[in-house]
Formats: sequence, structure tokens, C-alpha cells
Amino acid sequence: MLIRAGVLSDTHLIRPDNRFKTQIEQCFHACDVIIHAGDVTHPSVLEAFHGKTIYAVHGNMCDRGLQSRHPDQLLFTLNRFTIGLTHGAGLGQDIENALWNLFPDADCMIYGHTHNPVCHYHGKVLFLNPGSFQATSRYGAPGTFAILEAGEELRASLFQIPLVP
Repeated sequence: MLIRAGVLSDTHLIRPDNRFKTQIEQCFHACDVIIHAGDVTHPSVLEAFHGKTIYAVHGNMCDRGLQSRHPDQLLFTLNRFTIGLTHGAGLGQDIENALWNLFPDADCMIYGHTHNPVCHYHGKVLFLNPGSFQATSRYGAPGTFAILEAGEELRASLFQIPLVP
């Protein structure tokens, strides 16, 4: 069975507005699972994903309510694959190297914080940063997200968010 997970980070919203709701419908309509790598900022943002299984961690910009509901790191499985999830704030300049200490047995390590999308393997371990779901520069570069597929193999792809008027 194939599990398709939508992966996002750094939404930085106080509440989910109509634009955000349209974007998540466009990006994650075919996903049963949502993975949020932190800086959700407010719990109501995750409520927009009702009906989906949600794995989320808090980031350095999250309010206290969200910090009390979600850990700073999480280990879970999708099919037979072990996924390590953290925001990445406080891990230093070399976040990916620090992830080895947090999740030494993970098949996939997901992080956010940098707003820089990353998708690559180091040996058999997949490193995934979906980038920022909001515009990532003062010049209005589109936000990004990832789709993670856990079936016979573990695969991920990065995408730009479609423009919403």
C-alpha cells in the first residue's frame, strides 16, 4: 500500500486564511498524511488539515499553546519506513549533520527552519526539507512543499506552490 504524505514547514500564519486553505487543497488533496516540520506558529493552522493524519513538531516561532501540544522532535513510521521529524532551530549551522545524532536509525530525516528546500539521499537515508510554505524572499519567490511517498521504496519530490489570486 502506498502512503502519500504532504510535507510542509514554516507556514508562519496566525490563522489559516482562505488563500492558505485554497493552497493546501491544491497541494495536498491526494495526501492522507500531513507532516509539518515546525513554525506552524498557531494551532488553528493544523486544524485546516481536518480528516488527515497529522505529524507535527513545533519550531522557534510557535506560540506556547502549540509548543505544549507538539514536541520539538518526533519519530514515527510510514509503512515500513522510520521518519525523524524536527524543525531544526538550535541545531547549529550544519543541521543535517546534527540530525544523525537525533535520529540515528531513521530512513528519512525531515526538517525545516532554513526556508531552503532540500531533497537528497546520503547513503540510504533521505534528507528532506520542504522549504517555506510562504513566499521565501522579499522578491516574492513562491513557497515550496514536498510530497513523500512510502510504498515499496521511499521517494520524495519538491514543488512550488501554485499561485492563488
